[in-house]
Amino acid sequence: MRKTLIAAVVLLAATSAIAQQGPRTPRVSPKSSLMQSVGLTDITINYCRPGVKGRAIWGALVPYDKVWRTGANEATTIEFSDDVWINGNKLAKGLYSLHTIPTANQWTVIFNSVAQQWGSYSYDAAKDALRVQVTPAPAEHREWMSFEIPEMTTDTAKVVLRWEKIAVPFTVDTKSTEKTLAGFKNAMQPDWRTPYQAASFAFENKGVASDQELSDWLEKSLSINENTGNLWLKARYLERLGKKADAIKAAEQAIAKATPQQADFAAEIKKNVENWKK
Repeated sequence: MRKTLIAAVVLLAATSAIAQQGPRTPRVSPKSSLMQSVGLTDITINYCRPGVKGRAIWGALVPYDKVWRTGANEATTIEFSDDVWINGNKLAKGLYSLHTIPTANQWTVIFNSVAQQWGSYSYDAAKDALRVQVTPAPAEHREWMSFEIPEMTTDTAKVVLRWEKIAVPFTVDTKSTEKTLAGFKNAMQPDWRTPYQAASFAFENKGVASDQELSDWLEKSLSINENTGNLWLKARYLERLGKKADAIKAAEQAIAKATPQQADFAAEIKKNVENWKK
């Protein structure tokens, strides 16, 4: 009897939960997405599409001079797989919420670093990654708001927001041609790392290669690209050969070549140089 009662209570609770959840219903403003590859870069826009439905839109349903979610429901998001330039302004790759501030003659398009938010209610201007000014243009009536890319080249895409009787454009430049040519040039350049790795292996494992082989590999690496890594290897090799003055000179060159990210590495080299000078 007790087991039957417990089962009945569990069934009642489950039935109640289902009843509270209710059946799914269509969204008033349905979800949509636009994905377009432009050269080497993917652009993805996710948004919800409100309808005009006989209403006054601009300056009414969508007020002027106020931040708008640029759609309905969740904030519209836009994602770039690589760094891009929006109307000439650089924007780092990533996912952004896309807000706008409409006016009768000019719009502000906002790329905000907080992607997941409901509408623009929690929008924080301090989190803006980029703002650009754009000019709306008259267009044929569009009942359901949409994003389009009507014009595209290998490098650029014209992204257009369409709703009611206006079109709001902005240009995305991926610089794909420039990146492709740079990739070809880099691929054709000799690589300093391979001879450096060979010289480093020979240095750390004394006797596996002759001094002449080690020296040739090291000089080959240095002739392609002098940097902190191969200059410091040269310094240690010279110090091992007893050429202390030359070793100190090479070590100081290595320190001078260090990037901000190599500050700790440069400090360690400096300690060794101080010991060599004693």
